[in-house]
Amino acid sequence: MERLRDQVEKESRDLSILEAVIDDGPIGIVRLAEETGIPEHKVRYSLRMLEDDGLVEPTPQGAIPADGIAERVADINGGLDRLVERLEEIEASIPAAEAAE
Repeated sequence: MERLRDQVEKESRDLSILEAVIDDGPIGIVRLAEETGIPEHKVRYSLRMLEDDGLVEPTPQGAIPADGIAERVADINGGLDRLVERLEEIEASIPAAEAAE
């Protein structure tokens, strides 16, 4: 359970960083840390992960959204919607399975 909690925290942090880059890019690590309240070392890590995922690009002036970011975010949202639907299906099936025992 703790691993899941840590992963959700990391994803939430990455989302905050991505939103700031989309809204304010180009933006550097120090300013991202100030605007989000996330420590610089975690901002740096999140930026690296977002860059690896093709969501942001580094520039000398700071991070900017990658080309086609709107489409990528829409794809990610679609995947998240499918995941939520699947989790709801699993959750709904648990009481039915317990009642059958």
